[in-house]
Amino acid sequence: MYIDFHIHAYADEIADRAVQKLKDTANCNVYTNGRIDDTRQKLKAWGIDYGVLLPVATKPTQQTTINNWANEQNHGNIISFGTVHPDIEELCSELERISSLGLHGVKLHPDYQGHFMFEPCMQRIYKKCGELGLPVILHMGYDPISSMTFHAMPADLAEMAKKYHDCTFIGAHMGGMANWERVLYYIRDARNIYFDTAYCAEYMSDEMFMEMYRAYGEDRILFGSDLPWSDPHDEIRMIDKMPISDSAKDKIFYKNAAKLLKIDI
Repeated sequence: MYIDFHIHAYADEIADRAVQKLKDTANCNVYTNGRIDDTRQKLKAWGIDYGVLLPVATKPTQQTTINNWANEQNHGNIISFGTVHPDIEELCSELERISSLGLHGVKLHPDYQGHFMFEPCMQRIYKKCGELGLPVILHMGYDPISSMTFHAMPADLAEMAKKYHDCTFIGAHMGGMANWERVLYYIRDARNIYFDTAYCAEYMSDEMFMEMYRAYGEDRILFGSDLPWSDPHDEIRMIDKMPISDSAKDKIFYKNAAKLLKIDI
């Protein structure tokens, strides 16, 4: 079984534009057309049982519409997170609505949302999500949209996880894209931090993966791809070839995700 903890898709009316813009920015391949129907079909064809949909509100005005759309997709082989924008005043009420809708967590992208992850406007999200039991997943480390300024770094994640110990954090891209030495240095005993493998197969060495595996263990790593920007098979192959037990691979591929999402499989 596979639960891909990190996928993206867009409403049909904006999918073409969104995919083309992000493709041009990142100079990367794409593996779906960005629409939810194509994403569902590809996941099924590839033998991936569930995909965790991670929408991002890049403007304050988007969050309600995006969360309504995410809720509509939250069935079958799609497990939806919600999103909020840190500049919105009605933030706590929207987080409560995300919880009441049955969405499974909150996605934040500090680079696209224009805030460092340690700013007060971001911290109120962690505080409220901790109260509501909503996991928070953040883009961590390098992103081509903000290649000279990293808005979320491992030291920040370690600090926020310690301060908001009731909040469960997922550091995407193994806690910091292209900054994995910093992950190992700064993130020590924060047991409320998980890591996903999204977009790591092409850039993370086998040695670095194993170093992080030894540091954090089989219970804190989640298989994720970053579809449509990465082929999930690449991350599957990366994990499969590692010298770890089959039971550890099962945890990474789906058991850790199911436990975190509180779903029966």
